[in-house]
Amino acid sequence: MDRRTMLASLGAVVAASPLSAQEPAPAPKWSAPVIDMHFHMRRTPELNIAHQQGAGVTAANLLTRDDAASAVAALQARDPKMFPCWFGSTDVSKPEAEQFLTQAVKSGAKGFGELKFPVAADGPEMRRVYDLAAELNVPVLIHFQEVGQPAAPGGYNTGIKRFGAILKSYPRTKFIGHADAFWANISADYHEQDSYPTGPIVPGGVSDKLLADYPNLFADTSANSANNALSRDPAFTAGFLKRHQDKLHFGSDCNCDDGKGGGAAQNSDRVAPRIRGKCVAQETLKLLTASTTPAIFRKIAWTNAHRLLGMPA
Repeated sequence: MDRRTMLASLGAVVAASPLSAQEPAPAPKWSAPVIDMHFHMRRTPELNIAHQQGAGVTAANLLTRDDAASAVAALQARDPKMFPCWFGSTDVSKPEAEQFLTQAVKSGAKGFGELKFPVAADGPEMRRVYDLAAELNVPVLIHFQEVGQPAAPGGYNTGIKRFGAILKSYPRTKFIGHADAFWANISADYHEQDSYPTGPIVPGGVSDKLLADYPNLFADTSANSANNALSRDPAFTAGFLKRHQDKLHFGSDCNCDDGKGGGAAQNSDRVAPRIRGKCVAQETLKLLTASTTPAIFRKIAWTNAHRLLGMPA
């Protein structure tokens, strides 16, 4: 075959297969079913579904704000297996907050959250939420943040280093820890110097101790905050996941549109550079897979969340 004939043949092969080259990558398969316990509800059913399918996620707990019960009901009617549960949230500083949260639970919400407001975690606004959560027997998902960042300036539920007193004072309330201050504080040398510290973990961190000492504290592995913390020190992470295997559950808190890192929100400068353009769900599920056993992965990805919410696994 001369050179011209060979090039023509190669061109025919390339021309015949452009569609196969553009086919989307198949969704990843994990060693156990996965429920995403930290999935913020999107504006359309299609966007909610696309993220889960792209990331290989089996189901998701929808996090909502204000009056979302009817939108949740419509989405659950469309795909009840993918969206089996939801949490309700509202501004805890408003006098009608307790009434709203109570109505959310009556409408089917399984918990409160994400609660992300500029108040102290041990202040009066949150204390009345903790009392209500105990009364209604639902967990409270709390965003702990001490250091401002582009996507969230200021502090939210500040005072995690004092939070042991709250856990002791509200033994009937189930708490879920999340966000920068919670995950940075798994290391004993954290002093609010930045949102996402790096380097080896120093044992004895506040969050690690709180998880060990209080049966009513749980945590989700969502966002860059958890992914960053669990990526810092592989040996520590393996021990941490083993130690708290019954207290952790998977969450993504991902902004991407497609479960693969696409979309403007996940590619903006409001997203930490290390996770920008990536699907947080996929990245954290890969990290958990590499850091622990299939049995512990199943607990974190599936079983623990169902037990916490009283749902059949």
